[in-house]
Amino acid sequence: MPNHPTQDSCPSHEPRVAQDWLDPVLLRSHFEGKSIFVGISGGIAAYKVCTIVSRLAQAGAQVTVGMTSAACEFVGPTTFGALSGNPVYTSSWAQIESNDPQHIALADRCDGALVAPCTMNTLANLVLGRADDVVSLIVSAIDRKKTPVLIAPAMNEVMWNQPSTQRNVEQAMADGFGLVGPGDGWQACRHAGAGRMSEPQACIEALADALRG
Repeated sequence: MPNHPTQDSCPSHEPRVAQDWLDPVLLRSHFEGKSIFVGISGGIAAYKVCTIVSRLAQAGAQVTVGMTSAACEFVGPTTFGALSGNPVYTSSWAQIESNDPQHIALADRCDGALVAPCTMNTLANLVLGRADDVVSLIVSAIDRKKTPVLIAPAMNEVMWNQPSTQRNVEQAMADGFGLVGPGDGWQACRHAGAGRMSEPQACIEALADALRG
């Protein structure tokens, strides 16, 4: 009688269940106890970062948010303070850590950082090494040789395709920044195309990958 494979020895044809990158319980193994800096610049996609900050905090991460003055015009710092459970940096002159006005301690303790949305202007600042707002200031003090810093671009399709933007993207990657997106799709300017900020789950997944090294 021919040998037939038993049920236990048969290969499984059930599809693998994908990681739910918005489930705080499943995210705990990636982020619990980690110190994460989230820098927000002035784009309408700032509303997406509410979900990112909330899920990271629920997963046990210590999340600190920094916002440019333009970002505060889209979503208020009170929102991010409530979601993160920590004070929000909105000015380079704010003395949140009174003994460290240059915010070096915050940069030193980061396990990872995400700049989202990263506007055309903020991207240029990071590439040029400017530190004239609190987001670029804190990021400039992070040692990218040991701490991953991701940027999630968000801008109009024409702005994304400008030669200057494309040069800055290439230089940012050469300088050690990680890139998340952007995606294609409908934009608030009523155009459709490249430049749309990646969705929260994609940003969280990329950050988890970066933390794993």
